[in-house]
Amino acid sequence: MFENKKILILGFARSGYDAAKVLIKRDNQVLIVDSKEKEQVDQKKYQELKELGVEFHLGDQDLEVLDSSYDYLIKSPGVPVKHPYVLKAKEQNIEVINEVEVAYRLLPKNVKIVAITGTNGKTTTTSLTYAIVKKAYPSAHLAGNIGYPLCSILDQIQENDILVMEVSCQQLENLITFRPDIAVMTNLYEAHIDFFETYENYKKVKAKLFKNQTNKDIAILNLENKDVLEETKDILSTKKYFSSKQRTEYAYLKDHAIYYKEEQIINVKDMKIVGTHNIENAMAAIMVAKELNISNEIIRDVIMKFTGVAHRLEYVGEVNQVRYFNDTEATNVKCTEIALKSFDADTILILGGLERGQNFYDLKPFMNHVKAIIGIGECRKRVKQFGDDLNIETYMYENLKDGFQKCTEIAKPGDVVLLSPASASWDQYRQCEDRGDEFKKYVIELEK
Repeated sequence: MFENKKILILGFARSGYDAAKVLIKRDNQVLIVDSKEKEQVDQKKYQELKELGVEFHLGDQDLEVLDSSYDYLIKSPGVPVKHPYVLKAKEQNIEVINEVEVAYRLLPKNVKIVAITGTNGKTTTTSLTYAIVKKAYPSAHLAGNIGYPLCSILDQIQENDILVMEVSCQQLENLITFRPDIAVMTNLYEAHIDFFETYENYKKVKAKLFKNQTNKDIAILNLENKDVLEETKDILSTKKYFSSKQRTEYAYLKDHAIYYKEEQIINVKDMKIVGTHNIENAMAAIMVAKELNISNEIIRDVIMKFTGVAHRLEYVGEVNQVRYFNDTEATNVKCTEIALKSFDADTILILGGLERGQNFYDLKPFMNHVKAIIGIGECRKRVKQFGDDLNIETYMYENLKDGFQKCTEIAKPGDVVLLSPASASWDQYRQCEDRGDEFKKYVIELEK
């Protein structure tokens, strides 16, 4: 498999780099094509691969480079599905796959694969699932869309190991033989229409996670998401459901606690991650753990300590009985809506950033528990107007530092301070993570 083949890799990003390293060491002829000029690519990685024997075609997108002599075209996830190279490869019957498919075909025997997808919550679910599995099985591995291309850890994986993966829709598009032992779909909502053109196409691609499963394999599904139920109605997998609204045969919510079958696993008040969506994420992780025969003690211990994925409704800490949450990746109103629905305590909301004409008034139905708003950044004046119109005490500051100081002055025991800006950060920061790191720094300084 993948020896003495002629292979074109389309896209010189992280996955293309790691795929090239794996393939060139197996005596393949490898060519990387990318629209970036030589001066625009990572020079260290470029030189490394050149020394290994990888060839490059950078800059122009001359289709003559690709001919019928190639055995495979490996498409990076971000490359459009109708890219001219992809279309030409299909015309010439050249198999179009991706880095995950390459690594999957090269895995040792009997590796147990847990693969997680969904529109929302897949990174949190993958991170929590991996944390539980890793505690029970120290040789477990984490890979996929979460930031670790499978090719990058291929040499570390041994027979009978457990592999936990986040799989994106862009990766699913070009998976052919990939077959997870346990497949999880957290939910389905309209997304990535710019990439897949229609919601119907997007849903069908997501459902490909289950395409190669048989009744010996497990599909863990959200009973409360009608699109998940519709897209998986004909799969061959053994289907098992979780629900935050009704009792199921497996994971469900009862009396503010998560149960698995008849056993109480954890009380919601003992979880640091908040919101119905995170309860559902935890249920999915619990169901995976149960399929792997992991004890309730390990499951409970890991969930109680889990603070969430960095910058996504991340629990930062509690100071003077005030809880602080970093949701800097809420760069649009919909994400802030989800955050606000996660709390029933008095909340001080830090809102604002880059001016993009975002409609803060869409948040009005979800502001019941917001006792004060801190408007920051470029659009702070519109935030102030929004708060005033809702008769919510609203303060306006240019920067986060001054806004955070005001939070500490007005916060009372039992309150939540929530950074969920509904705005991009580029007015003051290189990336939204920098804004979140600054927020966390201020909380840490308070704790001292």
